[in-house]
Amino acid sequence: MSKVYIAIDMGASSGRHVAGLFDGARLELAEVHRFENGPVHAAGRMYWDLLGQWTHVRNGLRQAAGTYGHRIASVGVDTWGVDFVLLGRGDELLGNPYHYRDARTNGILDRAFAIVPRDEIFAATGLQFMQFNTLFQLLAMRERHSPLLSAAQSLLMMPDAFHWLLSGEKANEFTNATTTQCYDPRKRAWAIDLVDRLGIPSTILGRVIPPGTKLGPLAKAVAEDTHLSGVNVVVPGTHDTASAVMAVPAASKPGARPDWCYISSGTWSLMGVETPAPVVNDLCRELNFTNEGGVGGTTRLLKNIAGLWLVQECRRIWNQSGRNFGWHDLTLLAAQAPPLCSIINPDDAAFLAPADMSEAIRDYCRRTGQTVPDSEGAVIRCALESLALKYRQVLGWLEQLVGGRIDTIHIVGGGTQNHQLCQMTADACNRRVVAGPVEATAIGNLMMQSVAAGDVATIAEAREVIRRSFSVETYEPTNAAAWDGVYERFLGLQDH
Repeated sequence: MSKVYIAIDMGASSGRHVAGLFDGARLELAEVHRFENGPVHAAGRMYWDLLGQWTHVRNGLRQAAGTYGHRIASVGVDTWGVDFVLLGRGDELLGNPYHYRDARTNGILDRAFAIVPRDEIFAATGLQFMQFNTLFQLLAMRERHSPLLSAAQSLLMMPDAFHWLLSGEKANEFTNATTTQCYDPRKRAWAIDLVDRLGIPSTILGRVIPPGTKLGPLAKAVAEDTHLSGVNVVVPGTHDTASAVMAVPAASKPGARPDWCYISSGTWSLMGVETPAPVVNDLCRELNFTNEGGVGGTTRLLKNIAGLWLVQECRRIWNQSGRNFGWHDLTLLAAQAPPLCSIINPDDAAFLAPADMSEAIRDYCRRTGQTVPDSEGAVIRCALESLALKYRQVLGWLEQLVGGRIDTIHIVGGGTQNHQLCQMTADACNRRVVAGPVEATAIGNLMMQSVAAGDVATIAEAREVIRRSFSVETYEPTNAAAWDGVYERFLGLQDH
């Protein structure tokens, strides 16, 4: 009988409980519970509903118990990065955690660089500069003399908070800690001097633990509430991209230069390579790449790119007005629109959190002197083609950083279901694209639990299990030459 692991995989728009049934050779997935997730707007701020999320976590575990009972061996949580929960004396929850798109960090980078120069922050952290990184969220709280920050005694990243609620154990998992810009990837320790220089209380930063750590059994009250007994809490790569990269079905030669890269495609696109050590140099800083922790002590050298958020937000606004578009509907509309007419820079600040994404895309095209998309399909096609062009740009930068050609792009995550975007990526980049598995984040979470249990010996063996268990789809370039002129036009948009 298969052993069962439970992955609680929580994204920025939805969460789910996925059961992994492992017979020693193959992994089979079964979705147990799914729930909506997203920001809560209150008093001019954006928050996460932590207690609502916790209710969904417990409900999903009860459903898992009803289906799999004593076969469940362990549970682990992964989420997005950068956001956090503060605990005060006696582990008192201090308010609701802020959402990373909250406007309080607008303009924060310049204010931070006035205290500690940009080059020094990068030298200490090796991280891409994004205004919502934890370091800058904390600085924004310090600037506002936040009473929550003054009272805080512990900082837990979002998955750390759920692991604490599940087990009673407080710790900061490595892969998510590295998203904070409070962590030195070369020293493998918190960048205490940097945090102190910015006036942030470094005492709130706790012990850092690696993926695969067993925190212990479910807390008694949780076990009773969920009808689960003898179930361990095992920490996966808690940053969802770390778990997704673990699920990339590629074989790497130890010590060899990376010849493949990945795109973890969802609300965000995380594009990078897996390296044995951080790359903290002038070129990495100039290109604004990031060194985040991976499973097995590796480094994910990557760049954050605005991903399918562009499409998700267009759909949300249109459906609010009664259009009722499904994802397949948008794909069909985009296929009918003329190709390579209008393009945007997906990472322009205008697309971070606009009130109406489709109008933001049209406004961008208008002010850059381009044809303004005149239909829903044209807007979606503009967004997808622009993402593919951004991938081409980042691919070139990655090849500079690793010192050689990258032959294959592995796309994992929900974006693999967008066949248009996968083919556009192959064409724009003139590279083979291998898409799959779709459920990469949950798979990586589950397989790390199997490694922790000793059911799989190594991460390399876990990837062999993944290759045996899940199919992939390959896309070859078909009209790469058509993208060359458009790419030059895309590069010209970078200054707008």
